[in-house]
Amino acid sequence: MHGSEADFLTAAAKPLGTYYLLLCLMNWVAALILWRRGPQVTFCRIGGITFTNYLTWFLLGSFFLLLSPIAMLGAPFPVWHFRPFEPWLPNLWTGIMHAVNALSGPVVLTIGSSVALVLFFVFRRPLTHPTVAWVVLNLSLLAMGAGMTNRSFAEIVAKPDNVPIVGLVFLIGFFTWLATHKAVINDDRAAQGLPPLEKVDDEKVLVWPDLVYTEMICMIALTAFLILWGLLLQAPLEEPASAVKTPNPSKAPWYFLGLQEMLVYFDPWMAGVVLPSVVIFGLMAIPYLDYNRKGNGYYTISERPFAWWVFQIGFFELWIVLIILGTFLRGPNWNFFGPFEYWDAHKVIAQSNVDLSEMFWIYLLGTSMPKAPADSSFGLQLAYIALRESPGILLTLGYFIMLPPVMALTIFRKMFVKMGFFRYMLMANLLLLMAFMPLKMVLRWTLNLKYIIHIDEFFLNL
Repeated sequence: MHGSEADFLTAAAKPLGTYYLLLCLMNWVAALILWRRGPQVTFCRIGGITFTNYLTWFLLGSFFLLLSPIAMLGAPFPVWHFRPFEPWLPNLWTGIMHAVNALSGPVVLTIGSSVALVLFFVFRRPLTHPTVAWVVLNLSLLAMGAGMTNRSFAEIVAKPDNVPIVGLVFLIGFFTWLATHKAVINDDRAAQGLPPLEKVDDEKVLVWPDLVYTEMICMIALTAFLILWGLLLQAPLEEPASAVKTPNPSKAPWYFLGLQEMLVYFDPWMAGVVLPSVVIFGLMAIPYLDYNRKGNGYYTISERPFAWWVFQIGFFELWIVLIILGTFLRGPNWNFFGPFEYWDAHKVIAQSNVDLSEMFWIYLLGTSMPKAPADSSFGLQLAYIALRESPGILLTLGYFIMLPPVMALTIFRKMFVKMGFFRYMLMANLLLLMAFMPLKMVLRWTLNLKYIIHIDEFFLNL
């Protein structure tokens, strides 16, 4: 986007007003559905007034309807036009943007997503209640609408390349909520001795005409949606590729952004070959490693907590978070930027990456790193390389060899008995390799640790 801040706000006014109008219609439709469904459920009581569920969403939709014409005036934030808010709300909004930028670092995002996953597991029953989920959805959509008044945020989120990824984030949130909501219901039914919902709804559906008609209707609707998308959003086509002029930053497609992010922390052979291969073969090994036959064909968490945790960590922590990092937070020169921070191409971050061997020999022991004498034999050079990288080699061997027996004697005792030695060791090493990636990333961000094992002589870096 070019031009002044006033030009940006003027250009964003009508799309933002339309956005709030759509949120109004969304809540009004929800209110209509709840009103027709009945009986009404009390949402809250304020004073002597009782707000039912449909009345609450109707009033919320009316609030968005009020924001819509105000947003079309081109204000930095719509409610600033109300005189009582003018003295303090702009400064509050600026402080919120600075706080979000400060909390959007990779360490906070990675650890925060882990904490959020734990809280979601512990409080999954209240959090998956439809009313709570609808409140969270409206708050997130309102926050995104408020953020669209910031030029830097709007340039990232509204970029045609990134619009599908924004939609992908909301779709992942929806289907995660839906699956967890059904799992909570099935777990409660199992505690009462009842069959899961999928068993109750065991109606057979004919392929013709039911399934074919449904697929045809979906195909027509999706085609119309893509045509409308193509009319509203310009195709993100740029000039022909040139070897002497590359974009800054140069980003892979969204489905490869996770791999591109891993290349920052691992060598290409590790991030591009070993880790993806381990993921593929690990997924193929799941049916042979899994001894728990419960949960086949229906949603559950209580009967398969281990499987739930492995999937959530592997999919969200090690893939979705990396895509979000690469899409919204990686800017010019592959530096990290906050969502409301200007992408300054001249931003320079002084970072001195060190290896574990340097930390051990130079910083800890205060001596030079072991180096083979000149004209030494090949075997002697290997011995010196092994001595130089001995801290990393011992740490890696201890991680992959010593930890599995310790876990078998403690937290995975029952699993070890049921799986047997071979299956357990394979499963444990796959888990440790999965956990190794976020550990390495956090060490890079906090301690500037580049390699645990750095053997450049044979291109073996870990």
